[in-house]
Amino acid sequence: MSRSKISVPEAKQAMENFKMEAASEVGVNLKQGYNGDLTARQAGSIGGQMVKKMIEDYENKIK
Repeated sequence: MSRSKISVPEAKQAMENFKMEAASEVGVNLKQGYNGDLTARQAGSIGGQMVKKMIEDYENKIK
């Protein structure tokens, strides 16, 4: 199984902050490090919120 690796340390931290923000917005408590106790529904809601925010940001930039 291949995973995307972020090679720029600043980008890695920014993505971690973005993930924590999205988790907070959907009401999922994330902790630093491993979060293997999340349900698929919780993980999906975090990812979905991240995509939603990225799309909104892109749409605002092209206006």
